[in-house]
Amino acid sequence: MSKIHAAITAVNGYVPDYILTNQELETMVDTNDEWITSRTGIKERRILKGEDLATSDMAVPAVEGLLKKRGITADEIDLIIFCTSTPDMPFPATANILGDKIGAKNAWGFDLQAACSGFIYGLTTGAQFIESGKHKKVLVVGGDKMSSIINYQDRVTCIIFGDGCGAALLEPNTEGYGIIDSILKSDGSGREMLHQKAGGSLKPATHATVDANEHAVHQEGQAVFKFAVTNMADVAAEIMEKNNLTPEDIAWLVPHQANKRIIDATANRMGVGTEKVMINIEKYGNTTNGTIPLCLWEWESKLKKGDNLVLAAFGGGFTWGSVYIKWAY
Repeated sequence: MSKIHAAITAVNGYVPDYILTNQELETMVDTNDEWITSRTGIKERRILKGEDLATSDMAVPAVEGLLKKRGITADEIDLIIFCTSTPDMPFPATANILGDKIGAKNAWGFDLQAACSGFIYGLTTGAQFIESGKHKKVLVVGGDKMSSIINYQDRVTCIIFGDGCGAALLEPNTEGYGIIDSILKSDGSGREMLHQKAGGSLKPATHATVDANEHAVHQEGQAVFKFAVTNMADVAAEIMEKNNLTPEDIAWLVPHQANKRIIDATANRMGVGTEKVMINIEKYGNTTNGTIPLCLWEWESKLKKGDNLVLAAFGGGFTWGSVYIKWAY
């Protein structure tokens, strides 16, 4: 019997309309376009504006578009894995909220929290349910409303993050296409360098935590950069080596969009030219769990059946990893 792989059979994305430019940020904090662009590669990011709008509200159009593309209905979905650092609320899971909003009556679901590595963790997790034969259609969503946890007086973080959401559908494949391999890693000793101080059981919300902006992202920029630039590049090279892939074998590197310099270092380590790297950081910034599925969505028309893709990510925690996919359509 042929081995079952979990193949991506559809992708879709959504970004909010509002564009926050570097020029607008210049009016908010002590920074400028040249400084932001040279250090991060970011020119603008999207922000979800409006009353009572949450991460799930970006997921709904992303997923509805995906279902339409694939020609299926929401009640055919078996499982929803929602990868996010900004859930609608601490509980219930945003996966459950999304399921209700789209009418996925037959799906169970859960949220997965691995910061910026969440989507590749989610793909790998979803693949297990497909490979086991347990499920036929697994929806993996990666999305964040990062503007809800950013302090726009903190120039270390406010220049980097944006809002957005992407989704991928996993289905069984017996022709050798789909998720072939993955390497996932984590190191909790890095938590002090990139985290949200308050809002959890360690430090519940109080007037003091709110006044001190402790519900916003805290990042030690240089320390995070050094760790990310080494580990994301290393794990991408490691998955190539493990699967006997040469730079010529790779059709696309799909990197997490955290920083242009980290993306360049990863491509260099793999020996892959810039023409094979998906980059949209200049338009969207770092949408955390949204970056990789948004890239797949934007490049979907250029992907060919049998293309070898290497996905690579790094996130707070620290978390990092790489996934090797043979594209199925």
